[in-house]
Amino acid sequence: MKKDSNDWMGNFHQWVPGKEFLSSHPWLKPIAHRVLDGQLWRAQHETLARGVAVGLFWAFAVPAGQIFVAAAHCVWWRANIPVAALMTMVTNPLTIGFWLWLAYQLGAVMMGEQLQPEVTFSALPSQWLATYAWPILLGMATFAVSSSLLGYVLVKLGWRIKTVYKRKRRLSAVEMTR
Repeated sequence: MKKDSNDWMGNFHQWVPGKEFLSSHPWLKPIAHRVLDGQLWRAQHETLARGVAVGLFWAFAVPAGQIFVAAAHCVWWRANIPVAALMTMVTNPLTIGFWLWLAYQLGAVMMGEQLQPEVTFSALPSQWLATYAWPILLGMATFAVSSSLLGYVLVKLGWRIKTVYKRKRRLSAVEMTR
């Protein structure tokens, strides 16, 4: 079979480190037997749904190093590591400002506080933290829990719809040959 130059999976696999590299990496040697378990890298509906949930949770719960935390929790929760790592990119350096602003808005509303019309950076850091930190933490925690639950349910639902659609198409093809 001729390889298509637009085969994105082939291009993706070209850039992703293989099992040999990961198992021989000095930092990963002590935990390689856990991280390299095939179940954590396979595209099955349950592991994918868990990977989405873990990745989205840690994307909002931890401001930095989310990929490492998500990968560690994928081992514990038996979730897909690449999907979790990809889902943590929801909050990246380009979008974190928007998410923090939105978290502040949601957190302030949930706490019943008056929304600040503008952010003043002339205040002392302690005053700034006292004004904005708790609403932001509450908003980010709400995003973490709700997005992980929603992501899990949507993956499971999407997989189910895809399975039913394939089954109907296969049954209609069998009936047409009769």
